[in-house]
Amino acid sequence: MEELGRKSNEEIKVATKQPILVILDDVRSMHNVGSAFRTCDAFAIEALYLCGYTPAPPHRDIHKTALGATDTVTWKNFVATTDAVSEARQQGYKIYAARKNSPRIWQ
Repeated sequence: MEELGRKSNEEIKVATKQPILVILDDVRSMHNVGSAFRTCDAFAIEALYLCGYTPAPPHRDIHKTALGATDTVTWKNFVATTDAVSEARQQGYKIYAARKNSPRIWQ
């Protein structure tokens, strides 16, 4: 990691983040969840919310794909997606949803 010039996990945790929350709802694939962690790490996303039956760390398949990002990305698990959306709204976030057939903005 030193040769790559990557910050330490501690430096990444306290670094300035993009004011974006990513909410995953009912994502079955642990590899896709790990990929979401890696993407949030790469773009310095503030947090990742996992909802419904989306698997959460610790799990070998998530860690395998996340490549350490589960240690640097702030994440939270919710049983109901509506709870995650409510919390995000309370924090002042606008909610945008991408659905299979069409995008939707929650008002």
